[in-house]
Amino acid sequence: QEQLVESGGGLVQAGDSLRLSCAASGRTIDNYLMGWFRQAPGLARELVATINWDASNTYVAEIVKGRFTISRDNAKNMVYLQMNSLKQEDTAVYYCARSDDSTYATAWPSWGRGTQVTVFS
Repeated sequence: QEQLVESGGGLVQAGDSLRLSCAASGRTIDNYLMGWFRQAPGLARELVATINWDASNTYVAEIVKGRFTISRDNAKNMVYLQMNSLKQEDTAVYYCARSDDSTYATAWPSWGRGTQVTVFS
């Protein structure tokens, strides 16, 4: 059974860094676009970053551009989100997701349960 498990969240001070990890099992992810989403309390889930199957193309939302970096290690079936210069508004539950395509997602059929990131000033 396919599973995505996020880790690396926590309580940090504004300006600190965190590295989120997403471990995939039950299916190799090397043929899929992968993404990180987040959802803050009372708000809709939003896309943070995506990375295509071979890491040749990445997308980072404007709101986190220059601070967040997405990467992957297909040999380890892992995806990462490096978050630097964290702000209070980055507080959210962060989710890893697998798309239905190697490069362009039309759906996200597989999701992790999320990891909480809380940033205080």
